[in-house]
Amino acid sequence: MSNFTVKAATRTALGRRVRALRKTGVVPANIFGKKMKSLSIQIEIKALKEILKKAGETSLIDLVVDTGKAHPVLVAGYAQDPVSGELLHVDFHEVDLNVKTTAMVPLKPVGESEAVKAGNVLALQRNEIEVEALPADLPSEIEVDITVLTEVGATIHAKDLKLDRSKVALMVEDDEVIATIQEPAKEEEVVAAAPAEGEAAAAPTEGADAPKADEPKKE
Repeated sequence: MSNFTVKAATRTALGRRVRALRKTGVVPANIFGKKMKSLSIQIEIKALKEILKKAGETSLIDLVVDTGKAHPVLVAGYAQDPVSGELLHVDFHEVDLNVKTTAMVPLKPVGESEAVKAGNVLALQRNEIEVEALPADLPSEIEVDITVLTEVGATIHAKDLKLDRSKVALMVEDDEVIATIQEPAKEEEVVAAAPAEGEAAAAPTEGADAPKADEPKKE
């Protein structure tokens, strides 16, 4: 069982009829998995937004279709309107609770760095990291404690991340850089060089003929 449950209904509206379905406050979705045939479902948008906000894309969700059994699923992907940002469609992946799976988990910086407070820059090398775990053990996020970054050059590596390694494995090298402290970029001041004494101030305009010293005047 997961900590998140959402109810859904079998969807009969397909193709062009899906647009009318959205106008009623319902989002079309699909469930797919190795041990099941793809299932078209629909979920009330309010309930869906709430569960996605809480569970994110890595927490296990129990998806109850009609009055049947709960499907243990992870969010496989979703589509949004490019203008309004409204959810258009969601894909759920049914998982085997006894088989490990991989997922990209968000990294969340926590705490305050003395080096940053002194005016330096926190450089995050990645916003998420790939992990492997049983579906029920997948973390919703991994905290990055930046209080240890006290000076320029200080670095946090993957091996420094705090998580239960008996349940969750990082799918990157231990020396992978997660965050580091850098000096702020210095703005280069560009100063135009003044013409030397006796030097011509300006060149002739492109396309104009330069005057010739000994050329006779035309009358």
